[in-house]
Amino acid sequence: MSTEAESSFTMADKGADKRSRNEHIKEASRQLRGTIADGLAAQATGALSEHDQQLVKFHGTYLQDDRDLRGERAKKKLEKAFSFMVRVRIPGGVVTPAQWLALDRIAGDFANGTLRLTTRQTFQFHGVIKSNMRRTMQAINDSLLDTLAACGDVNRNVLAASNPHVSPAHAEALDLARRLSAHLLPRTGAYHEIWLDGEKITDTSGDSSEGEEPLYGRHYLPRKFKAVVAVPPDNDVDIFAQDLGFIAIIKGGKLAGWNVTVGGGMGMTHGESDTFPRTADVLGFCLPEQAVDIAEKILTVQRDWGNRENRKRARLKYTIEDRGLSAFRAEVEKRLGYKLEPQRPYRFARTGDSLGWTKGAKARWHLGLFVENGRIVDRPGHTLRTALREIAKLHRGEMICTANQNVIIADVSAPGKRRIEDILRANGIEIATTSGLRRNSMACVALPTCGLALAESERYLPSLVTRLEEVLADVGLTDEDIVIRMTGCPNGCARPYLAEIGLVGRGPGTYNLYLGAAFDGSRLSKLYAQDVHEREILALLTPLLVRFAAERQEGERFGDFAIRAGTIAATHNGREFHENVRLATAE
Repeated sequence: MSTEAESSFTMADKGADKRSRNEHIKEASRQLRGTIADGLAAQATGALSEHDQQLVKFHGTYLQDDRDLRGERAKKKLEKAFSFMVRVRIPGGVVTPAQWLALDRIAGDFANGTLRLTTRQTFQFHGVIKSNMRRTMQAINDSLLDTLAACGDVNRNVLAASNPHVSPAHAEALDLARRLSAHLLPRTGAYHEIWLDGEKITDTSGDSSEGEEPLYGRHYLPRKFKAVVAVPPDNDVDIFAQDLGFIAIIKGGKLAGWNVTVGGGMGMTHGESDTFPRTADVLGFCLPEQAVDIAEKILTVQRDWGNRENRKRARLKYTIEDRGLSAFRAEVEKRLGYKLEPQRPYRFARTGDSLGWTKGAKARWHLGLFVENGRIVDRPGHTLRTALREIAKLHRGEMICTANQNVIIADVSAPGKRRIEDILRANGIEIATTSGLRRNSMACVALPTCGLALAESERYLPSLVTRLEEVLADVGLTDEDIVIRMTGCPNGCARPYLAEIGLVGRGPGTYNLYLGAAFDGSRLSKLYAQDVHEREILALLTPLLVRFAAERQEGERFGDFAIRAGTIAATHNGREFHENVRLATAE
């Protein structure tokens, strides 16, 4: 591993230290220990100190509160209804049925009775109170999983092409995702000491006696770092939205190597034009055996070059914008000691999942099951959590979280297929979706638990889709695949700027409407209307969908049509995201 971790921090010893507050918190944290253990023991509050709230993110958890209850509790002079979101680290999203059952039990024993599939191929638990945190972490550990580095300024959960059973290349994608996750994992012993009480060392966080992190140093990264592995023609991991990506290049039915992508990212800040989403660039091509080494060197360049003064511009996308791709490539190759080859041809077709039953090799079946906005919960007449629990009890294959918040029940026998269908039917679960729009919909959690949310997302998008389905039915587009995504704030967790229809929260019931992204995830959208409510959203989208149905060319996608029809200007790169905006108003 690189030993240059402290090279960019000598500025602190030579004069004015302009680094952000988080840099000082990390520096003083004793490798992510802080006073977390003491804070967990404090019974006077359900929260942690401000500094520890930042540090626990590296351990895979955020402090939140129920914003629906804030007003009532304030009137009673009570502190906020604090609880924790806990996110599991599952490279590639693949779990065994036994692990699924264990996570389901944790949801019932310690969380709010639901499982939340995320846009990064893993699970989140919500509503875990502080007194249950250690027991929750230990239960996750007992299932041979952990939460280390699921959040924080480190490499986070690594995504892989959703189903490793599709082809040998898909299996190699999962293998690479797991190796990247293991190699780029923090080595601090803090995770083991705080959560596992030294009783069972099955996590991979290392021993605290190792001293400083050999890869990350005392300061870790300037901001979060997201890595994925994709296998064309499916871009189901949204590779252009990620800091680091590997695109499988197949030759003669075998993996020849990987195209390497860098510098994607979604987050921005409303009203600040120097922040913007960005699609990744292709850096070059590498051989299979070079991938992990290249990932490390890319991460270390970002560690040393990234902006540690302004967290709003601290992601790798801004490093590349500021330094230039050529300079970044030269530095990576300098650290590697060899050059990357020129990129090789590839083609993506879509970002969505294969839903429904598909037949694989050796007469084995795979079920892609739509989970609306990733929320696995029992509701009257639609007991999805119970259904998946019953399936896990009999299934002998794997269960896979996808980056589109869905689940794949993989490697199913013919008799198992019939039993699974019976279970779904008994619990009111339809395999088919009501429309192409709904099966390509995605929303972040937002209210009531996310502290950054400005508007509803998960709780609102389903009803908006229902309203839009009425329009689609009228013009014969019910089955048309159109990507729609919603977030409650501009940070972009559900990747709205790569959706053909993107909605980003501005305030209660108020959204910015974006159009024109590419169906294959390669082009960003553009702002079309600002501060619109549902009535205006419907009034703006209805005539566009009517025109699309009447005027589209053969095979044309809605995002491409919006550009060809002159509705919106194309966004070719992140710098253009805020340019050539022509705001529409509802009549």
